[in-house]
Amino acid sequence: MAERRNFEAKLQRLEEIVTALEKGDAPLAESLALFEEGTRLVGECTRELDRAEQKVVKLMKGPDGAPVEQSLETEE
Repeated sequence: MAERRNFEAKLQRLEEIVTALEKGDAPLAESLALFEEGTRLVGECTRELDRAEQKVVKLMKGPDGAPVEQSLETEE
């Protein structure tokens, strides 16, 4: 649960950064710092999403109608 809160906090911070950059009224140095922070956060969130995706399995019906767990990696 703490991981989810941390991820959500990162997403919220990214939204704040995007909003601030879209306004365009921050000085250049501050805009660059915000952009750098945002880029770092995007990388961290992407890594967290990739780890989560690796854990996800898809429930599918087997030949007998019973649910079968199948890794998403096996579907192409």
